[in-house]
Amino acid sequence: MEPSLSRIGLAGLAVMGQNLALNIADKGFPISVYNRTTSKVDETLDRGRNEGNLPLTGHYTPKDFVLSLKRPRSVIILVKAGSPVDQTIAALSDYMEPGDTIIDGGNEWYENTERRLHEVSQKGILYLGMGVSGGEEGARNGPSLMPGGSYQAYLNIEEIVKKVAAQVEDGPCVTYIGKGGSGNFVKMVHNGIEYGDMQLISEAYDVLKNVGGLSNVELAEIFSEWNKGELESFLIEITADIFKVKDEHGEGELVDKILDKTGMKGTGKWTVQQAAELSVAAPTIAASLDCRYLSGLKEEREAAAEVLEAAGLKEEVGTVRSGIDKKRLIDDVRQALYASKICSYAQGMNLLRAKSVEKGWDLNFGELARIWKGGCIIRAVFLDRIKKAYQRNPNLASLVVDPDFAREMVQRQAAWRRVVGLAISAGISTPGMCASLSYFDTYRRARLPANLVQAQRDLFGAHTYERIDRPGAFHTEWTKLARKGDSHVAALN
Repeated sequence: MEPSLSRIGLAGLAVMGQNLALNIADKGFPISVYNRTTSKVDETLDRGRNEGNLPLTGHYTPKDFVLSLKRPRSVIILVKAGSPVDQTIAALSDYMEPGDTIIDGGNEWYENTERRLHEVSQKGILYLGMGVSGGEEGARNGPSLMPGGSYQAYLNIEEIVKKVAAQVEDGPCVTYIGKGGSGNFVKMVHNGIEYGDMQLISEAYDVLKNVGGLSNVELAEIFSEWNKGELESFLIEITADIFKVKDEHGEGELVDKILDKTGMKGTGKWTVQQAAELSVAAPTIAASLDCRYLSGLKEEREAAAEVLEAAGLKEEVGTVRSGIDKKRLIDDVRQALYASKICSYAQGMNLLRAKSVEKGWDLNFGELARIWKGGCIIRAVFLDRIKKAYQRNPNLASLVVDPDFAREMVQRQAAWRRVVGLAISAGISTPGMCASLSYFDTYRRARLPANLVQAQRDLFGAHTYERIDRPGAFHTEWTKLARKGDSHVAALN
């Protein structure tokens, strides 16, 4: 019977699970599939037959599913994050043996992965938390995979994931990320960068449409052109496509009929929370999250527009637009978008570095950039440049100070400032671009006004301060001395 056993199993057959299972089978690995709702098993088997008589077998109970796998068994779980994962693990692990592997492929909170890794280890079971990026299409045709946890578990599935992942010129878009919940954490930050990317693109669209007066046809052409240069990426490519789609139910393009409320699933919020916990500045990612919250206040925004118009607020877009050089604006926006993206990626990478240090994960940032070059939502040509930056200097403090990126930021800063200034004067919000520019300007300044903030903290809370001209911690009786016009500083030992 041994030859008829499957090489790997997958439990959880929503679209992502089905597509990943079909991808694995397509690469020549016999796979068993299972789902609590049995119709999903039948649906997957039908697709397997229709898409090339792929080597899939369906199972309808956890026991039959687990026992259909070759030892050491490897099972991928693709169910909703949280308690459904725990329930699936409980159902399957009853029939698993020491040395078997469970791989959670969902967008899970990394600490849940670390808890489960410990819990299943009591039974001798190995565990991976594996980030999967690329959406439904990526899952079927080649995603970016970010597995973290047990290294032996990774070795058990390495042959499979290297064939299933997206392929780029320097290898498959998968690597062993590190210990514990590192795979899930890296995927979380990937999603945070994705939030920033999408926000910045939407701001470029807003400025070009409302200040530049460009039509959707023109925007499609511009984004298609941008996708041939430094901005070449999946998100720029699909944006060009979106502008081309006509509305089936009326005149014009569909994009103009979509309600301006953006949904979210939580990974962006987790990224910003972790940045705050680790004292890492991530303003572009935070601004993108704030914009999603504000977009949800559609009725409030409509009411605010009426109230402020009645209070005398005038739209300045028309005034600003009248003197615009369209060609110059398009090129300026391209440069502003690129420079802002560098800042967003720099923030994400700095967050990963801080967490890697805290947890002892020893993340390889050049390798992370490499596996994001294909399959995933943030795949972009300039990730190869990020990979090379970290190869040149694995301890790079920030992408902003990599010599190549630094030169590009400096070359683009004039255009960047023009776009942000123009948007502000037109009353168009560009929080992502503004956050990126503020981040750049704050990071590059050798001296900030933080000295005044620290003096205020010392005045009202005796928090002390350091001096630039002598060592030690100091406290001053600011109010007393200011009122006396005297000056005396007591050094704290």
